[in-house]
Amino acid sequence: MMKKWHILYCLPLLMLSWQTDTTTVKQQVKATLKADILKEAAWALTQSPVTVTTETCSRSVGGKHDFYSEGDYWWPDPQNPNGPYIQKDGLTNPQNFVAHRLAMIRFSRIIGALASAYKITGDKKYVKQALWHLKAWFVNPETLMNPDLQYAQAIKGVATGRGIGIIDTIQLMEVVQGLEVMQDSPLVDKPTLDATKNWFAQYLTWLTTHQYGKDEMNAKNNHGTCWAMQTACFAKFTGNKEIMDFCRNRFKEVLLPGQIAADGSFPLELKRTKPYGYSIFNLDAMTTLCQILSDKTDNLWTYQTPDGRSIKKGIEFLYPYLKDKNAWPYPHDVMHWESWPVAQPSLVFGAAAYNNADWLNTWKLLEHSPTDEEIIRNLPVRHPLIWLN
Repeated sequence: MMKKWHILYCLPLLMLSWQTDTTTVKQQVKATLKADILKEAAWALTQSPVTVTTETCSRSVGGKHDFYSEGDYWWPDPQNPNGPYIQKDGLTNPQNFVAHRLAMIRFSRIIGALASAYKITGDKKYVKQALWHLKAWFVNPETLMNPDLQYAQAIKGVATGRGIGIIDTIQLMEVVQGLEVMQDSPLVDKPTLDATKNWFAQYLTWLTTHQYGKDEMNAKNNHGTCWAMQTACFAKFTGNKEIMDFCRNRFKEVLLPGQIAADGSFPLELKRTKPYGYSIFNLDAMTTLCQILSDKTDNLWTYQTPDGRSIKKGIEFLYPYLKDKNAWPYPHDVMHWESWPVAQPSLVFGAAAYNNADWLNTWKLLEHSPTDEEIIRNLPVRHPLIWLN
C-alpha cells in the first residue's frame, strides 16, 4: 500500500519536472532565435501571396488549381532525348518544374515566421498578414489549391503523378501549426478558420483513401514516416482522433520496428546515395511525429518495442555525427554533403523530451538560417518555437 501511495504521490512531481524542462527549452529557443524570427517576420510582412495558380506547367495534365511537381532525380535519356525520363538517384535535375513546391515552401516560411513573431510579441499585425496568405491558399476560389496531390512528382513519359509526391506537403505542417498559435487572436474570423479546417479535412480524406496516399503510407523509408507525420499533424488540427490514433499505432507497430535498427540507425536510409542527409531527415520526421502525437496518456517519447528500439536510440545514434560530421563512418552524400547539418528539430524536441542540455547546446551552435534549397525543403520544422507548448 505504501509503495502504491508513493508512486501516486510522485506522478505530479514527474509531470511538473517534464513541464519545467519543456519551459526551459522553450525559453532558450526563444532567446536563441528572437532576432532571426523578428527579421524574417519583417520580411514576411512585405510579401504578397503566391499560390499554385501563379505559375503553371504545360506538362501537367491537371488544372490551374492543382499542385504539380516533377520527380527530382529524373533526367532526359541521352539515348532517347524525346522519350521517357530515366532515374539518377540522388542527382537533382534543375530543369524539372518545382515552382509550386517553392511557392509552398515560401508560404510555410511566411506563416511560420509570422506565427513565431506573434508568439513573442502578441502584435496583431502578424496575424493580419498571415490571414491574407491563408485565404489565398485555402479560401479564395480564384487562387486556392485543390485539396489533393494527384499530380505531384510526375515523370515525363512515365507518370502524371505519384504517391511519392505526397512528401511535398510536409511544407503545410508549419502553416497548420502557425494557425494553431494564432487562432486565439480576435482577428482570426470563424469563416476563415472553418474553411481552412475543411480544406485539411478534405485533404486528409484524400491522403487516407486515394491509392497514392495508401502507397505513400506503406513506403518503407522516410516517405512512410513523412506520410504519418503530416497526416498526424492535419488530423490533430481538424480534431480527427481516429486518424491520430492510427498514426500513433503506426509509429509503434510499423515505423519504429521497421526503420530503426537495434543501434538506433536507419538502415534503409544508409543504403541511399545520400545516407547522411536522409538519416537526418528521417530522424527529424520521426521526432516531429512524436512531438505532434505525444500526450499524458500516450507518450511516444518513452515508448520502446519489445526488443528495445526507441526514438531516443535514434537521436543517440545520430547525435555524435550532428555534433561532428567528420566522424561520420559511412559514405558521404553525392550532393549537398557540405550543407548538412543545420539546426535540426530532432535536437530541440529531443532536448525537451529527455532534458538533454548537450543536444540543445549543439542545436544552438548549428546554422539556423540555411540557404541551400535542398536543406530548406528537407526541414519539416523550421520554426521550432511554435511547436513547443
